[in-house]
Amino acid sequence: MPTPPLAGGTAGPAHLRPLIDTVLAALHDGATRRNGPLPAGGPATVTHHLHHATGPLIPDHGTGAHHALRTLVTALTEGAADPAHPHCAAHLHTPPLALAAAADLAASALNPSMDSWDQAPAASALEQTLTTALATEIYPNQPSPDALVTTGGTEANQLALLLARERHGPVQTICAANAHHSITRAAWLLGLPRPIVIPAPTGVMDLTALHETLTRHPGPLLVTATAGTTDTGQIDPLTDIADLTTTHGADLHIDAAYGGPLLFSPTHRHTLRSLHRAHSVTLDLHKLGWQPASAGILAVPHRHDLTPLHHHAPYLNADDDTDAGLPDLLGRSLRTTRRPDALKIAVTLQALGRDGLAHLIDRTIDTAHHLADLIDDHPALELYARPTISTVLFRPTHTDDTTVATIRRTLLDRGHAVLGRARAHNRLWLKATLLNPHTTPDHLQQLLTLVTHTHTDATMEGSTPR
Repeated sequence: MPTPPLAGGTAGPAHLRPLIDTVLAALHDGATRRNGPLPAGGPATVTHHLHHATGPLIPDHGTGAHHALRTLVTALTEGAADPAHPHCAAHLHTPPLALAAAADLAASALNPSMDSWDQAPAASALEQTLTTALATEIYPNQPSPDALVTTGGTEANQLALLLARERHGPVQTICAANAHHSITRAAWLLGLPRPIVIPAPTGVMDLTALHETLTRHPGPLLVTATAGTTDTGQIDPLTDIADLTTTHGADLHIDAAYGGPLLFSPTHRHTLRSLHRAHSVTLDLHKLGWQPASAGILAVPHRHDLTPLHHHAPYLNADDDTDAGLPDLLGRSLRTTRRPDALKIAVTLQALGRDGLAHLIDRTIDTAHHLADLIDDHPALELYARPTISTVLFRPTHTDDTTVATIRRTLLDRGHAVLGRARAHNRLWLKATLLNPHTTPDHLQQLLTLVTHTHTDATMEGSTPR
């Protein structure tokens, strides 16, 4: 049996080219067979089809590269929830840009490991340049801001709490009811007190409750605010929160995993006023940055804020190597082996520039407002609120929560649409998280027609309208 070829080296591209052709054909064929935003039939049907299509994954005798790629990529694509489809709009699950996915292929072929310079000479330099540039976007007036590349908002939030703990000891976290679940989980993982959760009756942090909590509890305290909540996309009053934390001597972390890229839009960046006043900021470019997962960032105003993450492993960062000028990369993450995710981000930023990113962001937000207009004008639908970013909550009028949940699951089961669910004002809403800049008004109208027709079907089958 011949030894399989490698992806790297001067011969690598020649070996990759026919394999990539097979992958691209399989992606096309699988999407054509699915013919919608996700496969119909629900979990049992999808699992059965996948197993039937792929056969045993560890056969006694291999099937060959092209057969395996064609079989598994086709099956996975046919059974995928495709965020590039305009009716796949449940989560902060972005359709990645083609250029970012192409850059990710190069990263996989080169396979730098970002835990030591001798495994990633150019990649480590590129990552440092990128993280400095992104940190400067958030902290433009600081002389030496810095950032880390993370697997996403969850890891970035965990690092933010870790750094606060290293600054102050067992810090008490304060967050609102709208905060991402990773804040509570990070406190648990780090052995910190359970966060104090204050109300968010209008969807954003209640300032009176925050003031009372800061007054009542002794330090050290870390307030975590949110710029782009998961359920509604709302942004906490960042300036007022920053003022309160300054008055009470508390630290501030802002989870801007969703809303952070608004910095690149001259039209919308004002919504992030006072972001630079935070001790740390989470940014997630595999949301409103159109990157393949993962592409998270944790930014800090001063490079030395990251010093507590330094770690010593002689085979990776021996003291004499560091003294001789080899960069020490272990303090750039809690992970050891990690991919060069900076490459796809850097390619995207350079290819599109500020104006290209602003166009994508503004177009996506405009699309969300158009959907809100269509819902407002539809007599059978109710809008929760105007969108802050690109999340739109709505529900059929005169309907109970059980029917709303049934509508969502029916759309999933039929393979017609992927909508999320969110509870606000003690009611269940359908959630459309729009991240596809190619979505048209016709796509939106078709989505609402699917919802209203499914509501009619659910009502006729026995759901009791309210």
